[in-house]
Amino acid sequence: MRSLRVVTDLDEARRTVLLRTALAEPVLPDAVQQGINDLWGTPTTAAEHVRQIIEAVRTEGDAAVTRFSQRFDGSSYATIEVSDDEVGDAFERVSPEEHDAIAFAVERVRRYHETQLEHAPTSFSARGTGMLVRPLQRAGIYMTGNEAVLPSSVIHTAVPGVVAGVEDVIGVTAARADGSVNPLKLVAARLSGVKRIFRASGAQAVAALAFGTESIPRVDKIFGPGGIFVTIAKQQMYGRVGIDSVYGPTETLVLADNYADPAMCAADLLAQAEHDVLATPVLITISLAQAEAVAAAVEEQLPSLERHVIARTAIERGGAVVARDLEEAVALANEFAPEHLCLLVDDPEALLPLVRNAGGVFLGESSPEVLGDYTAGPSHVMPTGGAARFASPLSILDFLKVTSVVALTDTDLMRLGPYAASLAHAEGLTGHARSIERRLEGR
Repeated sequence: MRSLRVVTDLDEARRTVLLRTALAEPVLPDAVQQGINDLWGTPTTAAEHVRQIIEAVRTEGDAAVTRFSQRFDGSSYATIEVSDDEVGDAFERVSPEEHDAIAFAVERVRRYHETQLEHAPTSFSARGTGMLVRPLQRAGIYMTGNEAVLPSSVIHTAVPGVVAGVEDVIGVTAARADGSVNPLKLVAARLSGVKRIFRASGAQAVAALAFGTESIPRVDKIFGPGGIFVTIAKQQMYGRVGIDSVYGPTETLVLADNYADPAMCAADLLAQAEHDVLATPVLITISLAQAEAVAAAVEEQLPSLERHVIARTAIERGGAVVARDLEEAVALANEFAPEHLCLLVDDPEALLPLVRNAGGVFLGESSPEVLGDYTAGPSHVMPTGGAARFASPLSILDFLKVTSVVALTDTDLMRLGPYAASLAHAEGLTGHARSIERRLEGR
């Protein structure tokens, strides 16, 4: 039996392959749920688990951050902050090839975002009004990855903030059993412009960034993807601190015509499937023969992957949908609003104007999504779960904020004031009206 199911009925496809479900209380693995229950001494939901961690960090600071991080990570260390000596040692531990790859990725991502900054909003003043555009003062980067080390995520999260002009970019990360942080992460962080790094993970790290502790400074906004407890913590802390977005498992939609190489389509689907058992790889094509060919190629390539068990589980979550033509295929893709949309078609440029909803679009075989994960340039931190209908990839815009400015003259006051006072009276806000009328009376 093939792992990639093929669906030809669009109504069925919407109920299965293309189904979107709201982020709700997660069903945790039995071992994880039991660990939570044991921690609190009673059956506890994921949301309540996070809430109690947040409260402990609020009241206890570093002690709670260290206690929970060491418990969940299985780590041991004496100091929360990673020292400069540790960072320096990391540079000695990575190979020259790894260092060069990280440095190359940092430079590519930096150049892209420097160009993006040239097209970003700027401060202006016109006719007595305007706006100030300023970067955040302090941003917190959740350096995701524990068992799987993801220096690329550090780069793609931190560099846009540094380019935007954030004064202080700090990182939080899980520690290994001996208390050290993977050197690839430390090198990526330092080359990306992260100034200080702290051993803190999960919901407790989010809470520490939001409240501030004895060691970890309070930030203005938290950035970066993480696991389910990080996601819940970001949701619960929003308002006390800014968050970039709520990220779910990765997803890729490959849109292929009959010219596409089935092996390439399969490779792109599997590249995302190996991330996580909850990843969603989807193929939309225009013929049953092509769908079957891709399904066969997926089955052929699966055994060669180191993470083939994870990839197979994810492939079974996704599927292949057969559309009548490319226009219908793009319409379905827009409806699904994927994180990644790969156009493996004969003329991808012709379809690009039809794309409305996608975190990133990858045109043709020479632009694989995996290149976007590392060295293409745009941040690979993108909206998931259908959020591409209203959200955008992480960019320098997320690290900027706008302040409106009003600087009117006496002439402006005389012209605008009567209308404003009239509206205030209409709303029953007499104090508002009199604030204006007193000024008008004095002129």
